[in-house]
Order: sequence, then structure tokens, then C-alpha cells
Amino acid sequence: MRVLRTFAFLDLSGFTAFTETYGDIDAVEVIAHLRSTIRSAAQSSGVRVTRWLGDGAMLSGIGAPAVLGCAASICDVISEQGRLPIRGGICEGRVIMFEGADYVGAAVNVAAGLCASAEAGQLLTTARTASRARAGLLAVEVGRTPIPGLVADVNVVALERFCAARSSAGVASMGSSSRSGSSSSPAGRPRARAAR
Repeated sequence: MRVLRTFAFLDLSGFTAFTETYGDIDAVEVIAHLRSTIRSAAQSSGVRVTRWLGDGAMLSGIGAPAVLGCAASICDVISEQGRLPIRGGICEGRVIMFEGADYVGAAVNVAAGLCASAEAGQLLTTARTASRARAGLLAVEVGRTPIPGLVADVNVVALERFCAARSSAGVASMGSSSRSGSSSSPAGRPRARAAR
């Protein structure tokens, strides 16, 4: 059975190197803080923690606005209080619900792929998903980006808080449609800035 869901993959950047440098005790403290932050944001947003992924998590929700806002809030807290930066990928789409607790489909793959491609401190999503965000977030065009396992490239944007974003021709309100430019490589994408 196909259902409409929005997925977010979040993980800490540089966690392996951090563990090797500071040791297991500090590493466990960092993960504990991350999970506490995610649980709190998910609960207040009505978003589900679908799966823990070591130094990250997979989130899911029925509404894209809630998942987008939840992920942005998590990034804000980790940026302010965490010892490592976080990155993420978000995508809305129709997927197969399997045994009531698992999901199979392109939206899951896209969200995971965007997370893997994101820079430290960056949230990436599709332009279509970004158009569903609530006020306060902006979409900075990244361009069409290949995702492993998909035939066609995906039109990708980076999320920014409205109060932190600089005015430029490449910034579009989330409520409006974002049009991509030419193809962009992961190395050339702009970084998102969290509100301070």
C-alpha cells in the first residue's frame, strides 16, 4: 500500500574522527545529546523517529511542513549546543508501507542520498518538498543533482533560516516555486546557515 510521507535523514559530521580523538566516553555523550535533541523536537513536532542510525537518525511524518521544521530545529540546537555539526536530507513522496513500520520507495532513497551529499551544517531537500515548508525557512538553489539508484537527477535546494539568509538572486521563499539553474556538483553547493 502506497502512502504519502516525508523522510529526513540526519547524522553528525566527523563523528568517527571525533571518537578516535576524544575517546568513547565523549562519543557516547555526543550521541546521547543528539538523541535527546531529536526525541524532544520530534515529539513537539508530531514527527516519528523511525530508526536510530548510530550517530544519526531517520525521521518520518505525514506532513512535510512538520518534518522540515523539526529537522531545522534539530540543526539549530545542535549548532548552538553540540560539539559536532549535523547534516541532513529531506524528501516527500509516496512509498510502500511494509509491515506497518518500514518504508520502501524513492523518497527514502532521495532523503538518504541528500544527507550523504550534504556538507557539515547543511540541510538539503528537493525543491518540491521545500515548497511545502512553513514561513521562516528559505530555499537556496543548488541545482540538479544525481542520486544513486535514480535514473533522473533531482532538483535540490539547501534550507536556510529566513533571519540568517542573505538577500540574493539565488534565494527563494519556501512558499514560492524554486527554479534550478544549471547542474551543480556537491562541492559547489552553498552552505545553509542556522539562525542564531
